[in-house]
Amino acid sequence: MENAVIHSFDVVIAGGGGTGLYAAIEACKTAKTAVLSKLHPIRSHTGAAQGGISAALGNVEEDKPEWHAFDTVKGGDYLVDQGAAMILAQEAVQAVYELENLGLPFNRTPEGRIDQRRFGGHTSNFGKAAVQRACYAADRTGHMILQTLYQQCLKHNVSFFNEFQIIDVILRDGRCGGVVALELSSGEVHIFQAKATLFATGGFGRMFKTTSNAYANTGDGPALLARRGVPLEDMEFFQFHPTGIKGMGILISEAVRGEGGVLLNRDRERFMSRYAPTLLDLAPRDMVARAIITEIRQGRGIRGDQRIDDYVHLDATALGKNVLREKLPDITGFCKTYLGIDPAENPIPVLPTAHYAMGGIPTDTRGRVVDENGGVYQGLYAAGECACVSVHGANRLGTNSLLDLIVFGRRAGKDMAGFVKDADGLWVKEDAAAAAIQQIDRLFREGRGPSSGRIREEMELTMMENVGIYRNAADLTRAVEKLTELRGRYQDVRAQDRRKRFNTDLTDLLELGNLLDLSLITAVSSLNRKESRGAHSRDDYPDRDDENWLKHSLAKLEKDRVRISCKPVDTSVWEPKPRTY
Repeated sequence: MENAVIHSFDVVIAGGGGTGLYAAIEACKTAKTAVLSKLHPIRSHTGAAQGGISAALGNVEEDKPEWHAFDTVKGGDYLVDQGAAMILAQEAVQAVYELENLGLPFNRTPEGRIDQRRFGGHTSNFGKAAVQRACYAADRTGHMILQTLYQQCLKHNVSFFNEFQIIDVILRDGRCGGVVALELSSGEVHIFQAKATLFATGGFGRMFKTTSNAYANTGDGPALLARRGVPLEDMEFFQFHPTGIKGMGILISEAVRGEGGVLLNRDRERFMSRYAPTLLDLAPRDMVARAIITEIRQGRGIRGDQRIDDYVHLDATALGKNVLREKLPDITGFCKTYLGIDPAENPIPVLPTAHYAMGGIPTDTRGRVVDENGGVYQGLYAAGECACVSVHGANRLGTNSLLDLIVFGRRAGKDMAGFVKDADGLWVKEDAAAAAIQQIDRLFREGRGPSSGRIREEMELTMMENVGIYRNAADLTRAVEKLTELRGRYQDVRAQDRRKRFNTDLTDLLELGNLLDLSLITAVSSLNRKESRGAHSRDDYPDRDDENWLKHSLAKLEKDRVRISCKPVDTSVWEPKPRTY
């Protein structure tokens, strides 16, 4: 590889989804700002979010931010930092109205207000009953957010570098000086020098075999920072969305249940009455996903064509064609395209699918990345799904993901704009790209090496079978051993395509390395936490253990091992109680 091209900005944002775009809108008001994305921003995974963005507007029925914050804490099984949850809920109202003012076309009530609907785990009066809190634009809310924010970034002359793959971060003595990226169209390595750098690279669901995540969700930001010594927080908590299309994992939004769809087993029984008698099908996602798997385990699943592919039904036929057409048009289209069924006439076959990472890069409420001792990395920020602030705890409530990226993307953008005014920045030379160039050169060495495709398949299957909805020590130990072996085999992998331009073989290998590292960290973190809490459900430790495990885990990658430490949870508002619905 040749020497790197150097660019200089005040603020560099890695990731062109909703988090990165909103941060850019705020930062660019006073700082020279660039957004790097390995996709065109409109193709970012924010666009896949369907159901809505939560805010206690009270447009349809009475609601309060305090109730929203409580639901967030309770839904996260009390592993949520409660001060952060209060910020999330209180700033949600302003955030949604700002999106409206920026041009987002929300659905409307007959009076012309932003319409709202029910979503899982959202209640009124501290858990008394379900509440209509999700603001939505049909079932295309994330797509509309992306379109709106991208237009605003263009209006404010944000610099975009599309199809640039982040391959390293410049981090020295607790200070960040920017990132190193691979330009896909040319194969050239670029250094982006910056006073402040934000990671907004999204999730990493592609480490599982069945997932709702796009192919681009490979955890590039968390993996790069982990290799540079930044500990990752609460990585054992990965959410499985209850309703993915059977066999595909494509998401069927919670909005279907919010509008009145119900889950049925083979006896056409609405089985959620056994698991969450108050909220029923709108209980938090971890509870619904486990309920579906329990029904199947106990023989009440619906047999597939091969009699080995059990699932349950999501029945939306009572909603009628008009509601499905007006409020859930994309879901209706998915069912017709991928299943050949009309959800107005036939129930939808569903199974849980790997969906969302609650853990990630540890940050404070200003988006600043923090170390294991609580110190701040100067000029280094993270927000969105790749970060852990922590407002999702052990289980994220539906619609809080879009809210997270808007509220904390905005806060990070504002803080970066202020930080760069007085910051000197880290002087960066061409040798800052040396490690990244060496990594690429290794992948281009002569020889075939092991099959990267097989390594990826074995990783996905290992994670799905051993680090899935239900876990135990034997399976997790097996996963750690297997993932360690796969990481060893990965060191001998070679790119078979030697071209520079648009070399997808090379980028696939770089992404695979990121996923392998995050898979190992997730498996070790899961083995370490000896309790069941939220999305982390242990057969061998079935109870929540606040005395020993009401704490955040921090996982530090040290070559071939992961070292675990911990830090306290902020429980300053509500005392942890048993989580019932």
